[in-house]
Parts: sequence; structure tokens; C-alpha cells
Amino acid sequence: MALLEAKNLTFTYPDAPEPALSDITFTVEPGEFILLCGPSGSGKSTLLRLLKREVRPHGKIEGELFLDGCSFMEVPAKQMAQEIGMVFQDPENQIVMDRVMEELVFGLENLGYSTEDMRKRIAEMVHFFGLEGWLERKTFELSGGQKQLVNLAAVLLLHPRILLLDEPTAQLDPVAASEFMTMLRRMNEEFGLTVIIAEHRLEELFSLADRVMVLEKGKKIYDAPSREVVSQLAKHPSSQIYPYLPSPARLYLEHSQKPASESIPLTVKEGRKWISTLKGTSVPTQPFQEDITNKKPLLALKGINFQYEKETRPILDQLSLSVYEGEWLSVVGANGSGKSTLLKVMAGLQNPQRGAVIFNGKKLKKPIPSEIAFLPQNPKLFFLQDTVETELEAIIDKHQIQHGREKMEQLMEMFQLTPIKDRHPYDLSGGEMQKAALAGVMLMNPRLLLIDEPTKGLDPEAKLQFGKLLKNLRANGVTIVMVTHDIEFAAQYSTRCAMLFQGEVTITAPTKTFFQGNTFYTTVANRISRGGRVPEVLTVEEAREKWRFLE
Repeated sequence: MALLEAKNLTFTYPDAPEPALSDITFTVEPGEFILLCGPSGSGKSTLLRLLKREVRPHGKIEGELFLDGCSFMEVPAKQMAQEIGMVFQDPENQIVMDRVMEELVFGLENLGYSTEDMRKRIAEMVHFFGLEGWLERKTFELSGGQKQLVNLAAVLLLHPRILLLDEPTAQLDPVAASEFMTMLRRMNEEFGLTVIIAEHRLEELFSLADRVMVLEKGKKIYDAPSREVVSQLAKHPSSQIYPYLPSPARLYLEHSQKPASESIPLTVKEGRKWISTLKGTSVPTQPFQEDITNKKPLLALKGINFQYEKETRPILDQLSLSVYEGEWLSVVGANGSGKSTLLKVMAGLQNPQRGAVIFNGKKLKKPIPSEIAFLPQNPKLFFLQDTVETELEAIIDKHQIQHGREKMEQLMEMFQLTPIKDRHPYDLSGGEMQKAALAGVMLMNPRLLLIDEPTKGLDPEAKLQFGKLLKNLRANGVTIVMVTHDIEFAAQYSTRCAMLFQGEVTITAPTKTFFQGNTFYTTVANRISRGGRVPEVLTVEEAREKWRFLE
């Protein structure tokens, strides 16, 4: 008997013209690891929330769901809460208590466990996760990765049989994301925990998953083992689902004369093994890279010190950094290293206790010049009006922008916003919302664009479109500084990268130089190609240009 089963599941949100999910049928066996993927708006989050009865969205449900052969509606509330756990995308939205120990105890207390049982379970879980030094810490002081581990531990304390995860690594740096995935694999393999995870960052997950379920426009289009799904998607390279394939698989499919389904690599190890079998390569000359560091900086930070409270250690400590006109600078670093704070200081939204911010040769003062635009991590904070068009019109009126209506129409056409101009901003997908917010800040013709985690929650197709959009803005003279955890995106589009560590910039270098040789802060394509028989590359796109060989 299947552990979990869905039969002809259809769900429609109130007033929605089309179902969010349409006739979905599947079974889940005990101990399976299932990857759920698909474009934004395909129904992944809706499906996960329907499987977690306590957070089921409001709307019309058709079809049936079963747990151990018993209808969901007949399973007692306590059993349902215990046996199906869920970890959400934003760790902030799941934590309810002030301290880590209180957060871990919260669920057990609410389900009526005895003190002895709680102590036993918490002691075991704390040792497993290595949380001994965290128990008395305040939850708001934890980094994003730490909060997500606390959320996972709190859910696992209830001993669920099924764990649902909705983009749990969206806000994690590469090291924290890798550690989180390693923890999931251990829980699945060592304890038989059934895992269903929806993700956009898929480089590691295809190799971990027993099955991949692909949704598109609310319908299930693939449901099979990883290599079978890869083989099917390989037949449609122009499909918007194709970019979901992990880099090892795409490199193999695009550079093998006779690709075989059973030989498709899904991991770095398998990719390097395939490359070692190649017999001949031609290494092209390296393209010319412009040295921009001999130019005058557009913005310079000199000896910046910043802390939120006197008693705490500085978030930024004697930090100095120059941003040169016309570049795309990406800033990477661990969760809690101060990247978002750095952007706010650059934008003039936070005043440093020491040091100076120099913009265009002058010390930055209030009011902040319109030449600097800041796009926050959560684009929802940007919107105040009921439609995209009225939002843009309000910006034009507030800042008295000359020829504002003409600029607005040009931007809506350029950003492909015209079809959604009458929709409420909160009803847009993640990619659409990012583009609408970007159009708003670009109305004022900024010279410097500061963006914080712009690809968070975007599917591969939306990231591709957003990357092209920013690239086009840079070609038109806009300088870009981006804070990101998305190493693959930074490697594809940035001209220069910087690493933030303990409040300081430890290294800045051209993108190619920056990522070569790194262990965690580099791309999968670079790990595969490094030291092999092919030219070293950072991305699949670069490999298309440089790799020429015979098998």
C-alpha cells in the first residue's frame, strides 16, 4: 500500500479562471525521495500545501488524497500534524519563538508530550544537528542557513513519516545549501524519511531523487526516475523546462555524438569521469577582458564601519571597495556576512559609524541622488498601488519625471510588462514582480543599480530572461552591483566578483579569475571541467562556445 496517494486532484483558487492544479494523480512509497519541479506558477507550492492539511489554501478541491489508504479528511488532526511535516521557503515565516530551545520545544508542547519525552527527543536531535551552542541564542540573531536548520530540526522532532520542503535553499549561501542537502540525504537514507521537495536550484537534487515529477501549467507532464526524465527533456532543447536539467547532464547531451540514457551524468563525479574518456580537444584563444580598474570609480567605500547596536560586533569592519562605471559587480558570501547591509550603505539607506561613501567624486549625503537605484530582496516592499501601471504612474508623478509616460511605455515594452499592466502586483509571479519593480526604479534613469538577491524564487527560464534584461541595461550605460547566493547566475553575467567575509571584502577579481580554483563558491561546470581534457569553463553557455572535441 502506498504511503501517500493523490487521485485526480484538481484545485482552483477563488475567482481564478483556470485551475492551479488539474487532474493530478500519483503515489508515494515509504522512503522515496521525490523532486518536484516546474516553472513558476506551475502549481508546485499549491500541491505541497494541499498535502499539508494545516496550511491548505482556500479554494475548490476536487479529487482525493489518501494517507496509508485513509482519506485525508478522516485522519485525526494530531496524527496529520505529526506524520506530515513541512519546511517553507522563507525561514522567517516559520519561526515563532524568541529562542532556539523554545522553538524546538514549541511543537512537542502543543501536541502534549511529557517533559521526559521532550528532553529525550531534543537531546538526540540537538546532537544530530550539532546545535549544542545555539540553544540559548535568540532566533533573530541566526543566519538564514541556521534558521533553516532549526526549522528542519523542529519539524523532525515530531518524527514525521513524510517531509515536504518548498524551496528550502532559496535564501541559503552555497555552503549552507550544500550542508542542508547533505542533511536531507542522511535523513532519507539512514532513517527512511520520505521526502518531497520543490526547488529551482537543481544541480544536486537530480542525483539525490528517486523520482522527478515535473509540473507545467498545473498538469503533471513527467513522473519518472531522474535519468528517464532527463532523457525525455533532452528531446526538447527549446522547451522552457530544458534549463532545469543539471549542468553535468546538459554538458553531456550537448557535447556527445551518441548520448545514451544510461550514461547521462548527474553529478560532478560522473561528469568528470565522462570527460576523462574524451580523446581530442581544441583550446581556443582566450577572449580579451577589459581592465576597468584603471578607470575612476563611480562609487567608492572607504574604511566603512557599521553596526546595528553598540554591544555587537561590527557588521562591516573597515571595509573598502570601489565600483567602476559600466561594470556588473556581484558580491557573494555566507549568510549573515553583511551583504545586504553593504548594499544599504551604498544606497544611503544606512549611515556608517565611520568611513565615507563617495559617489561620482562627492561624499554621499541626503537626499540620495536619483542616479542611485536600490531594488530590495523582497520586491513586494516596492509596491503601493493596485496595478502595475498605476504604480509606475505614481512614481512619475512623485518624482516629476519629464516625458514620464513615454519612458514608462518604453520600459513596459522592453520588460514585457504590457500584457500584465492592469494586474495587481501581488498577483504576479516572482519573475514578473522583479521586472515590474525594476521598471519602477529605472524610470529615473539611474547610473548605478543596486539589487539584492534578484533571482531568489525565480525558475531557470525567468532567470534567463531577467539576466538578459539586466545585461541590456548595462549595455545602455547602467552600472550594476548585485548581492547574490546564485553562483551560476553570477558566473554567467557578472564582469567582476567580490567576496565578503567577517565584515571585509577579502578578494575582488574578474569573474573568470574569481571562480577558478574555489571549492564551494564556483559553478558545477567549472568543477567538472577543471584539470580535464577540455578548456576550463564556468557555465554550460561558455562550453558551447569553447568545446570542440571528438569522443
